[in-house]
Amino acid sequence: MTSPALSKAQRQTSIERMTDEQGLDILVIGGGATGAGIALDAATRGLRVGVVEAQDWASGTSSRSSKLIHGGLRYLYQLDFKLVAEALRERGLLLDTIAPHLVKAQPFLWPLKIPVIERAYSAVGVGMYDALAQFAHRGSVPIQKHYSKAQTHQIFPDVRDEAMIGSLRFYDARVDDARLVITTVRTAVKYGAFAANRCKVAALSKDSRGKVNGATIVDLETGQEHYVKAKYVINSTGVWTEKTQAMAGTTGGLKVLTSKGIHIVIPKRRIRGNAGIFLRTEKSVLFIIPWKRYWVIGTTDTKYSEDLAHPVAAKEDIDYLLNHANAVLKSNLTHEDVIGSFAGLRPLLQPGTIDGDKAKSTKVSREHTVTEAAPGLAVIAGGKLTSYRLMARDAVDFALGKQCAKNQPSLTGTTPLQGAEGYRALWNGRANLADESGLSVDHIEDLLNRYGSDIHVILDSIHKDPTLGEELPGAKEYLKAEVAFALTHEGALHLEDVLLNRVRLSFEHRDKGISAVETIADMCQAELGWNKQQRAREIEVYKQRCAIEEEAEGILTEKEAQALRSTVEDICPMESNSQHKKETPVSAN
Repeated sequence: MTSPALSKAQRQTSIERMTDEQGLDILVIGGGATGAGIALDAATRGLRVGVVEAQDWASGTSSRSSKLIHGGLRYLYQLDFKLVAEALRERGLLLDTIAPHLVKAQPFLWPLKIPVIERAYSAVGVGMYDALAQFAHRGSVPIQKHYSKAQTHQIFPDVRDEAMIGSLRFYDARVDDARLVITTVRTAVKYGAFAANRCKVAALSKDSRGKVNGATIVDLETGQEHYVKAKYVINSTGVWTEKTQAMAGTTGGLKVLTSKGIHIVIPKRRIRGNAGIFLRTEKSVLFIIPWKRYWVIGTTDTKYSEDLAHPVAAKEDIDYLLNHANAVLKSNLTHEDVIGSFAGLRPLLQPGTIDGDKAKSTKVSREHTVTEAAPGLAVIAGGKLTSYRLMARDAVDFALGKQCAKNQPSLTGTTPLQGAEGYRALWNGRANLADESGLSVDHIEDLLNRYGSDIHVILDSIHKDPTLGEELPGAKEYLKAEVAFALTHEGALHLEDVLLNRVRLSFEHRDKGISAVETIADMCQAELGWNKQQRAREIEVYKQRCAIEEEAEGILTEKEAQALRSTVEDICPMESNSQHKKETPVSAN
């Protein structure tokens, strides 16, 4: 089977197929991890499903997480055994079956400060974590190991002497969150789903009995309206949940508490260590996570009431992370060491009435809920990235009803994502691939860990056009072929789509990828058919975004930082100014 492609042409075909007379079994609103998972789940059950996303795939919460696939060790200390066991089972499936090319086992050290008591306390907690993991998915990661102070320094030289008397090592996993989502959408398309990003739901329609039976969608690239007929609609819009479900004219559904979490990115050379660090703080937990070329430190957890579309990291957020990291590290990190940052919003289920600003989002359960906001409209919210497949399964089960769900059960627990099949064999032969292709082993490893067996598509493109084997200016870890793949197979429609969620230079490099902007813009212009004016606008808007977000990092408060961010133009505004051409009325029977 050929590699499934998200492209400009595929997007147009998907819109046409979603809006034909046949209609859909399920229309999914929202293209984050859960929405993508729902589309895949429904497609593999043989349902006619379409998924639309108002912005880019994974552009919200699902591209701004801690990039961890984890059981949630802190929830174990809240005695939420069911939640932890479910997440650990999903972690095992992702590591072994669903996405071994994207999800990697990651060791963490937990520095211990109090002799005997803390080690015993932590050992019991992590021991339960390991036991649940082994029961859920035996052998997916190693079990805990204890280290003395000297042994800890051998593994992580930059841990302060006074910050520990030893440590405990446990395992979780890390993932490129945006790539996981985009790959899930591609896999859904492989199995027959229709998918369109930059497509906003403007209204929901109802039949004469008051049942939701479709939606009016606006193609934000053209301003044109279309009508989608659907037997059932599933709202999976995260922090936009309440706004979306309100289109059905109902006061029912779910209420979410929006919590902001930010992360900072530090050059690999600034921290000496060969594992991650896990810290419990007065508010939540903090992770110092190693990636191949940098460290990610996060996260914060604060109540949020500003702009939902573009949260940013303010100085007070960054200070919090630096202070907690420096309490355990000798590195003495400063703002000058921060090469990138990203902020995301968590859609936490609201437990009844929240007492104003006194609500603490860290106390809200991360379990998900599916409910019917109105006849024909299901809403799902809560949960976390690790459990996206479970959330998707539950949403489709709910939409189908118990008997139909039993007759057409979910298959995603045994369905590898695109690129997973054959990945391990290719990894074992990576030196041969390097010799055959003329690329370095380092490049081959990067390609395998981003695309898995789809590396053959990348290598074939380079064989046809050797210039695609060239490195991007200022970002030698990425090849031009990866930009081409983003445009032909991963649904990128704009310059920022490439730089934010495919070739992720927006936070991986201090210059936010500006060195490569001209090259990437040239490739976008050729593939997407831009004129000179569009090319210039794409570059200018991206540069403005980078400059303002960097400036916001130095502004103390969130409110002031968000006010600054709001001055930047959106490359594809969610509120289109063009006159919409309607194909059908909003209300349809």
